[in-house]
Amino acid sequence: MMLRFVLATLMALALTPIIGNAEAWAQSKTYPPVHSAADRLALGGHDPVAYFTRNQPVAGDAAITLDWNGATWRFATAEHRAMFEANPQAYAPQFGGYCAWAASQGYIAPGDPTVWRIVDGRLYLNFNDRARMLWEQDIPAAIARGEANWPRILTDNQG
Repeated sequence: MMLRFVLATLMALALTPIIGNAEAWAQSKTYPPVHSAADRLALGGHDPVAYFTRNQPVAGDAAITLDWNGATWRFATAEHRAMFEANPQAYAPQFGGYCAWAASQGYIAPGDPTVWRIVDGRLYLNFNDRARMLWEQDIPAAIARGEANWPRILTDNQG
């Protein structure tokens, strides 16, 4: 219980500058990506396109970046950056990169870029292997619950 409180508090602090736009995100279906408040680096520097093209998380190159949706995204190749730039919603993680299991349960937790799965052409992250295991027990229902909860849970967790 304490860990959940600490995680929610940390996420609320990281989200403080972007929480006010939750209604706009709901309308646009473009959500703020998980990043640290200090570096604003999405996916911990992993290349979002590589999940789809290489079927694994790949570290992005600090020299190949793109600023999109309030964060800096890194890419392993210039081709991946061009692919992302042409259609960022196709590659950006769902629920802004927050844990898909947590979203399905009505709260936010950070997503781990190394604990992921692509479902129906969409990238989902989870907090850890246990969260992914729980989420995978009924993926369609978990996704539906997460979508129903999103983005309300961002504003509910602002402190």
